[in-house]
Amino acid sequence: MVDYLSSLGFQAINTRGEDYWYLSPFRQERTPSFKINRRSNIWYDHGSGDGGNIIDFGILYHRVDVRGFLELLTRDYEQNDFSFHPQLKKESSISPVAGEKEKTTDSKIIITATRQLSNVRLLHYLNERGIAPDLAGQFCREVDFNLYRKQHTAIGFPNGMGGYELRNPYYKGSSSPKTFRFFDNGSRELHVFEGFFDFLSWLSHFKNDQLSNNFLVLNSLSFFQRAKQTMEAHRNIRLWLDRGTAGQAWITQAVKSHPAYDDKSSLYQGFDDLNDWHTHQLKQKQHLYNTNKPSHSKTIKRKSHGRL
Repeated sequence: MVDYLSSLGFQAINTRGEDYWYLSPFRQERTPSFKINRRSNIWYDHGSGDGGNIIDFGILYHRVDVRGFLELLTRDYEQNDFSFHPQLKKESSISPVAGEKEKTTDSKIIITATRQLSNVRLLHYLNERGIAPDLAGQFCREVDFNLYRKQHTAIGFPNGMGGYELRNPYYKGSSSPKTFRFFDNGSRELHVFEGFFDFLSWLSHFKNDQLSNNFLVLNSLSFFQRAKQTMEAHRNIRLWLDRGTAGQAWITQAVKSHPAYDDKSSLYQGFDDLNDWHTHQLKQKQHLYNTNKPSHSKTIKRKSHGRL
């Protein structure tokens, strides 16, 4: 479990003997509440009360059934650039001292190359998320990185300080340093997003407003407080945060603290986030188009015999 969470980009905040404590992979939080006992290889989320083995985790995290998660692992293992990898630290049998964090460069994300988006799997993934490749190409890069001596390829969203938010169909993580990203277009109106797919979804949906606003992509709700000074320099602050408990809590707190904040998440009520709503809208449009698409049957024109 510890190695699998590392492959997803999650690192333990602290360790206590055999217990490894993380910020929960299922929500945004400041205090670690997600625990893995390395001896039993069992996890427990104190915030939700859920727990179990790696299969139980995969079902919840990837939102699939048992078969779907096992297929994901198999496919992930067989592919060169998107791989699930078991423990690779075979060189040393020395265990870390109790109470200390494991320190190994193998567990760190190391960026090895970046380029324009061209990987077929990544382009297909963008399409599944409802994002046009040419739009994503304006803000993202195709990034090669090493993790546990294995090379991966992902969509990389740069944060301006050398770090990247990294996404592919099987991986969600980030490289250091991690921080928010601010786009200053000289506007007094700011639109704030939790993640870059929500930002790209907004640009896809509101095509005519792309150049007339400022944008802030938090990359994590943990940066909300740090970004407040940047946000509150604007006259209007539109919050497009997730509909989950953490996102809604930050919205409630912000709206009460300053009149410039405006909750826009009601647009996608009933959905997890703006991207979830956006992809649903696209599917609805496609369904409507297919339903109303004219038949290809031949139309016979009747010749008029009347006088002109």
